[in-house]
Amino acid sequence: MKSPLLSLPGAVPAEGRDEGVAAHYGDLFREQRALADGTGLVDLSHHGVVTVTGSDRLAWLHLLITQHVSELAPGEATEALILTSHGHIEHALYLVDDGETVWMHVEPGTQGDLIAYLDSMKFFYRVEVTDRTEDFAVVHLPAGSIAEVPEGVTVREAPHGRDLFLPRADLETYAAENGPVAGILAYEALRVEAHRPRLGFETDHRTIPHELGWIGTAVHLQKGCYRGQETVARVQNLGKPPRRLVFLHLDGSDVILPGHGTPVRLAADGVEGRQLGFITTSARHHELGPIALALVKRNVAVDAELLAGDTAAAQETVVEP
Repeated sequence: MKSPLLSLPGAVPAEGRDEGVAAHYGDLFREQRALADGTGLVDLSHHGVVTVTGSDRLAWLHLLITQHVSELAPGEATEALILTSHGHIEHALYLVDDGETVWMHVEPGTQGDLIAYLDSMKFFYRVEVTDRTEDFAVVHLPAGSIAEVPEGVTVREAPHGRDLFLPRADLETYAAENGPVAGILAYEALRVEAHRPRLGFETDHRTIPHELGWIGTAVHLQKGCYRGQETVARVQNLGKPPRRLVFLHLDGSDVILPGHGTPVRLAADGVEGRQLGFITTSARHHELGPIALALVKRNVAVDAELLAGDTAAAQETVVEP
């Protein structure tokens, strides 16, 4: 779904998973600085929007997701995962309940599979799952923003900012009144800086929550059964995850950033050495320069110098080995 904000001056369309919104509006670092200062907004209208209504909505979701939501208070934001039976991450949900409806936004294009799964698990519960993507657009206001929220708009407030479930028809007007608008690259650079994982970037078909530091923020360890819980409990109580998320400072002399999937190796072994992981997201930060997140084998030494492709990289620990 193409955002109307792509018609703003300087807009350069994003590609890949973020197709449909702007990568930037002509000045990536200015846009980052604005967000870091708590001004402007980010167009996330390409995200899927799903609602769950009905008197059983919280009790029912509690049985299916990794987060404790049976007693979720109205207006309280949380995030959760849906796992496979083997504990691998399948969906990431960013949700809030307004007292009558659970609102959630999800990665672009994933809402169809999510709704199909949820519908298959309804059984006798009094719930209704609806795709609201065509009617509502997600708008992100950075932490510290004083932009007004229109009356009646559902807000999901997290430490890094507020997500508004804005009627799609109001998107252009709201952006004009509360800009400047920052592109998705600015938003992603700040996400990488904050070490926040993203489905489809930091995850692959075998990622488990422990590898990305999602335990505690998206996975509640003292709740009842859900699909994949056995793997979560086993790793938590008896072992360590096979991989771990790291933050990388990349050599700033390289013009091209290492893309998603770029092999990570020990610098001492050179570019022909054994692959120990891969780049998940890379970005150009307005203060830190080129940075990245990577998923590496757990036994990689925390002080080891690395190579991302042929780019030198110094690591910081995100998930302890």
